[in-house]
Amino acid sequence: MRQYRSVFISDVHLGTADCQADYLLDFLNNVQCETLYLVGDIVDLIAMQRRAHFPDSHWQVIHKLLALAATGTRVVYIPGNHDEFFRRFCGQTFSGIELLYKAVHTTADGRQFLVCHGDQFDQVVRCSPLMLLVGDRAHGLLLRLNRWFNAVRRLQGKPYWSLAAWIKSRIGKARTFIKRFEMAALTAAEKGQYHGFICGHIHSAGFLRSEDGLYCNDGDWVEHCTALVEQADGRLELLHWSESPVTLSREPDAPSPELSGDTRPVVDTLPAAFLEQLNSPAR
Repeated sequence: MRQYRSVFISDVHLGTADCQADYLLDFLNNVQCETLYLVGDIVDLIAMQRRAHFPDSHWQVIHKLLALAATGTRVVYIPGNHDEFFRRFCGQTFSGIELLYKAVHTTADGRQFLVCHGDQFDQVVRCSPLMLLVGDRAHGLLLRLNRWFNAVRRLQGKPYWSLAAWIKSRIGKARTFIKRFEMAALTAAEKGQYHGFICGHIHSAGFLRSEDGLYCNDGDWVEHCTALVEQADGRLELLHWSESPVTLSREPDAPSPELSGDTRPVVDTLPAAFLEQLNSPAR
């Protein structure tokens, strides 16, 4: 059993065929933490309006989350754009699970991180969400190819590998959107006088450090099967969890190379009203 102080997961998309529920359930059964943050898009209510796919493994994930909340783990649910319906209940607690629009997490070493899903930045970076960059139909095709591809790999005894993520990583517009999103989130954290920002939304796990802040994205459980974890001393790491769980990366100590000589081209796109809303007291 792996022990962590805090765990952050997002973009599970329960209710869709692309959700990697089996890997997530294995992860939840093999980690213990004081606080579990569900950082949005846990249940895909939008996709379920068209077609619901909710096998037993998806129900098992929900039962596991409820069991964790009932047995001493603090579970915080921060709804995203695909489960936005739950935002109307923010500030309330259901079956031991706290619903918040955003949260401020204090690490063991005293740093404060703003935590929200991240869809708030779509309007700021003036670009559609990542999945819309390749089009809904094209993205759906990529995910179907990903399922078939990994079904063949399982028959061959090979571990999970995301074909969809590999293809999207080679789309220039997707990479540009991710970089603008990261910069906007990092800038918002700094202007709110936080030590960093933790989110999901764009299905791209990673760290980005400036002189004044740390951007953390916990990734997803559709393509990458990743989680952000906090060690007992406050250090943050990214895990990939499938047949062979591995540590993908640890938070960088020095500013990221791409921020050397940083001109902050996205700063002017952060309206004061947006920053005020994002950095108002958590609820």
